[in-house]
Amino acid sequence: MSKPDELLVDIAALVESGQSNQMSLTVVACGAVITGRLAPESVWRQRVSEVLADSARLSDFSAMFTAAAHGEGPPRYLHFHVARILQGTVGIPETGGMYRVAIEDVSAWTIGDFSYSDH
Repeated sequence: MSKPDELLVDIAALVESGQSNQMSLTVVACGAVITGRLAPESVWRQRVSEVLADSARLSDFSAMFTAAAHGEGPPRYLHFHVARILQGTVGIPETGGMYRVAIEDVSAWTIGDFSYSDH
């Protein structure tokens, strides 16, 4: 198991403490490039819960995302919203998605999000 980047952990902790969702970040995790904005875990969980609750087939899963976050200590995950996985010149999904990425899986990162073009 690799040691997580301390600066990235500090960024995640600041997002968590400030309850801000405006920090844009791009990471490479397990070969995937993910770009978007970070959200505090509680905000991310609430949004995922809302999306699931609105689904006829997935609403039963909604409640598990309203539970309090587990664990003490520094953040272990980055919670992205309005995020895309970049594949060539395409961002998937087009409208942005909700992703949870283990900080220890991040091999590279940069501040800011990358725009993409379908043309």
